[in-house]
Amino acid sequence: MASQTNHSVGPKRATWTHLALRVKDIDATIAWYERFTHLKLLTRTQDDDGMGAWLGDDSKTSSPFMLVVSQFYEGHDPFAPATHHPIGPFAHMGIEMPSREDIDNIAARGKAEGCLALGPMQMPKHVGYICFLKDPDGNTIEFSFDQGIYEKVSEVWDAEKEPA
Repeated sequence: MASQTNHSVGPKRATWTHLALRVKDIDATIAWYERFTHLKLLTRTQDDDGMGAWLGDDSKTSSPFMLVVSQFYEGHDPFAPATHHPIGPFAHMGIEMPSREDIDNIAARGKAEGCLALGPMQMPKHVGYICFLKDPDGNTIEFSFDQGIYEKVSEVWDAEKEPA
C-alpha cells in the first residue's frame, strides 16, 4: 500500500516546527498566551481523544514555529498513566522583547494576575534582562531583553552565508 500525503506544502529540509504541551483547560491556555505573548491562534482541532490548538507568530509565515496545546478527554490520554509535568522551574520557553520597558510591563501584568514567577531582573550578559511567568498549567515562560541571540546569529550564521 502506498503512503498518502495529506498536505501539499512542507519544508524543503528538516525544520524545527513546534513545542507541544498538554493542558488542563485549552480555552484558558489560549486566552493566557494571547494575553501575555505575541502568539495568535492559528487553528483548533477536535477528535475522539480531545482538543488541540496551534498558536504562533503570524509574521513568520515562511518559517513557522508553533506552540501546540492539547487537552485530552478523560480516559483518552494516549500516554496514560504517565504524568505530564509542566516545564520549569529553569526549563522554559523564551520570548525576546524589544525593550527593557516591555519586560517591566509584562512583569507588572504577570504580578497583577498572580503568574509572575521571577524578576524582573538583570542577569549576566548572555542572559539579559528577564522575567519569568507561569502559564495556567505551571509552564515557565521567559521574557527577555538584550540576550544577544539576534546579534550572535547575524555574527556567526549570516557571516557564513556571505560570499567571499
